[in-house]
Amino acid sequence: MLSLGAGVQSSTLLALSAEGILPKVDFAVFADTGWEPRAVYDHLDRLEREIARPAGIPVLRVTAGNIRNDALNPDHRFASMPLYILNEDGRPGMTRRQCTGEYKIKPIKRQVREWLGYPYPLRVPKGIFVEQWVGISTDEFHRAKDSDVKYMRNRHPLITDLDWSRADCTRYLSNIGLADTPKSSCLGCPFHGNAQWRSIRDTSPAEWDDVVAFDEAIRKGNARANASGNPLLGQAFLHRSRVPLGVAPIDHVTRSERAAAELDELENGVVNGCSPWACRGDADTAQDDFGLTA
Repeated sequence: MLSLGAGVQSSTLLALSAEGILPKVDFAVFADTGWEPRAVYDHLDRLEREIARPAGIPVLRVTAGNIRNDALNPDHRFASMPLYILNEDGRPGMTRRQCTGEYKIKPIKRQVREWLGYPYPLRVPKGIFVEQWVGISTDEFHRAKDSDVKYMRNRHPLITDLDWSRADCTRYLSNIGLADTPKSSCLGCPFHGNAQWRSIRDTSPAEWDDVVAFDEAIRKGNARANASGNPLLGQAFLHRSRVPLGVAPIDHVTRSERAAAELDELENGVVNGCSPWACRGDADTAQDDFGLTA
């Protein structure tokens, strides 16, 4: 199977498999958080229509719910997003990151179990497993990891079979007419760099209004914690500057963006972001629901 995030590397793997350059996968799985940019959903539809379906590769879409709606629903248990925190005493912090595991990894594992014929809570017998292709390229080799369950074994064909970097993937996608492949991550992911925030603001006003409204709504943490009498002791923000997104300094070109430009990588993507099996984001700073950094 292919873990399909619909970003550059996983789109490359799907196309290479469909073309026969790599073996044909039995299926691809897209874990939908319910809050991807419209461009990602459009690209996923195109991949399925033009690449996967003609090659006989099913694209399975799985979900654990809508991460945006769940964060604002006082009756829903919420898996924490890595929000930037300004504590009451002025100290910065971050909430712990649980969203990737809850909205990406768990739905994929559930689908794999069902495909193998051993849905939870059935035990998957020893020796029964799925080989999972993960889109990690040579410039990110440090992110390549083994699966944490025996019924899934990770493989990284871009590294082990092709020795391809992200730039190689981009060139390949351009050659087959997919040069506009977007970066896959939640619309309001706190790991967006300034370039991605600017891209949303400048190209998709409705999505920008959406993330600005969400940023305002989570100032005191998620709705479930507030409803249960455990409000955040401090303030939460989507932007690393820890000011409201609508006035955050997103027009500032960061050092990492300048470095990316020197490597001929365009600014309309993000340097950091979430991949189901190895997040590209900054290292976690665990923090409890009261805003106290652990």
